[in-house]
Amino acid sequence: MARVTEMAARHRRSLLASIGLVAMAGITGVALYGPGDGRAGGFARSLPFVGENHDDDQPVAAREGTNKASDAANTSSRSKVGGNGDPGTVNNSGSPTESGPGAEPVSETGKPVASTKPGQSSKTPTTWWKPKPGVTWQWQLTALPIDTDAAADIYDVDLFDVDETTVTALHQQGRKVICYLSAGSYEDWRPDAGSFPEALLGNNNGWPGERWLDIRAVDVLIPIMEARFDLCRRKGFDGIEVDNVDGYTNGTGFPLSPADQLAYNRRLAKAAHERGLAIALKNDVDQIPQLVDDFDLAINEECAAYNECGAYKPFIKANKAVLHAEYNLETDKFCGDSSALGLSSIRKNLELDAWVQTCP
Repeated sequence: MARVTEMAARHRRSLLASIGLVAMAGITGVALYGPGDGRAGGFARSLPFVGENHDDDQPVAAREGTNKASDAANTSSRSKVGGNGDPGTVNNSGSPTESGPGAEPVSETGKPVASTKPGQSSKTPTTWWKPKPGVTWQWQLTALPIDTDAAADIYDVDLFDVDETTVTALHQQGRKVICYLSAGSYEDWRPDAGSFPEALLGNNNGWPGERWLDIRAVDVLIPIMEARFDLCRRKGFDGIEVDNVDGYTNGTGFPLSPADQLAYNRRLAKAAHERGLAIALKNDVDQIPQLVDDFDLAINEECAAYNECGAYKPFIKANKAVLHAEYNLETDKFCGDSSALGLSSIRKNLELDAWVQTCP
């Protein structure tokens, strides 16, 4: 179900991203840590994945000290890496599918680039990172640069705002890294914004520059998303968080049906797997039973606040991680129950900056 706080959170992040976060990134002496993400009609980052015969799914050793809770109560919002690749090229053996006309792979500047690397196999990967329950995670989409000191097995960061150097650095620390992108909304500050036809842009979802997409146009949108997935792979990410993939529960301006959403979400999962990337189901709680087999993990915002955490049992039963974040609840109000369910839970600021509290 759509969440007002969800929308506020994600859009707030989007707004901050659109103005560069220069001021925040320039602040010194501020150590922020945070696992989680804001929801807005369904926004959750994605994924920890641990493949068969990979022993990199073991949690990073716990570090001393705990992060103090933020005073701002306004947040109602390896060395060894999986697969046989080095940290910067994890599970990148598969070749990308055709991106289609008008949606060539893009660089961070928006310019088309080659979608395959020299020497890549033409075969579709048969395995990719598949995170198991019990991993820890950090979710940072704002307040750059990324704080790499959080005690987390997985980092979820923005696809366009984070470069390959940061991804490689995190891999060298033994982390897995997920790229965040919105697959269900148009964001006018992204380098590929010109690829989206005006006819597919719906209602504003609460924040400047962002509008819902008509996901029924899969033949137009999937090539754009595939180009983004190609960029994610080239940067060395292990998985993808696709946000806003429950538009059918929101006032998008289009008559989207549950069947439309299922079809689109499954196409996204297929495209990720063709590139050897894990993919997380973001929110879309009502369709978990139908989509659990298609996705490698789940990302949820505020299931404790909305009494929905039990809906994630299918993922846990399938031995797939559920990355969960709360914004307004104190950790003692949700950690016990979420841990008992097997969720990987954190508390985050609505802005999804570096601050984080991780459930024990």
